[in-house]
Amino acid sequence: MQEHIDIDGVRLYLGHPDPSAGEWIGQGEILKQLLACWLTVDEKDLPLAPRLLGPPGIGKTTLGIAAARVREQELYVYQCTSDTRPEDLLVTPVLAESGKIQYQASPLVTAMIRGGVCVLDEGNRMNEKSWASLAPLLDHRRYIESIVAGVTIRAHHDFRCAVTMNDDDSTFEIPDYILSRLQPTLTLQHPERTEEMAILQYHLPFADAEMLNLTVEFLQQAHQLKLDFSTRDGINVLRYALKRIAQDPDHPLGKDMMWQEALINCLGEEAVDLQSLAENKQRSLGGNVLPMGLADFFFDPDSQLRPDMLDPDDDDDFEDPEV
Repeated sequence: MQEHIDIDGVRLYLGHPDPSAGEWIGQGEILKQLLACWLTVDEKDLPLAPRLLGPPGIGKTTLGIAAARVREQELYVYQCTSDTRPEDLLVTPVLAESGKIQYQASPLVTAMIRGGVCVLDEGNRMNEKSWASLAPLLDHRRYIESIVAGVTIRAHHDFRCAVTMNDDDSTFEIPDYILSRLQPTLTLQHPERTEEMAILQYHLPFADAEMLNLTVEFLQQAHQLKLDFSTRDGINVLRYALKRIAQDPDHPLGKDMMWQEALINCLGEEAVDLQSLAENKQRSLGGNVLPMGLADFFFDPDSQLRPDMLDPDDDDDFEDPEV
């Protein structure tokens, strides 16, 4: 039977905790920083609700999960989207088997009631109306008001929260009054080579050294060039390559070629030449890869018709104008 609780005469049905394992490998300092946010140093002290910032696939959600496991608390994860409504985020009315309306507590509210940890994932995808419903929870008041259920729900003393955000363009701009409540900002960096190798070995312990080295080398080069490929991308490329090799072990292509095939299928052909990809990205962002001139607005960079591509000593490039 689903667990429930009565608040001011309204019965709320609670959700189930997330069973995900949370093994955090390397970057121990960022884990310590998150755990510090959730400490209380006095009876009147309050925990913080930090932002975990970084590119997709870098491990923001895993960091939140790992911190919850260190604290030995129940974990709840809520996936924020552009169409998340306040009632989705808090309490949702649903039709029970009896035909009557019952109120379902979200993962966030369940964590509030049970004293668990809630990770609001991809928080920069959520609209202001939904964020506004969390304003009293994220400051000293520590409660939410459900208009749908008509109740005020206060957070358990042990309730903790963190919000993950990608450092790219968000669907909605988060208002300042919310950002001021989501402090501090903890920024995740790409792992170093030994850490990235350990992460891949943890997720794919059956991968051989050759495949692991190919993947780590690719990822490290991508990080150095400030490209968006993440450890998650590397895991997917390696996992697919291993499946292709297992499917056809006698394939005439070598392992390295099978790995490259997986790279193209997972990340696109441009991932084969990271240097060119980085230069194109910098150029598209207005970077000064090459000095810009008037010709750049009218001709492709490799066009033979560009004035700066013509050889002034070659008579074939020029014709005498008719008099």
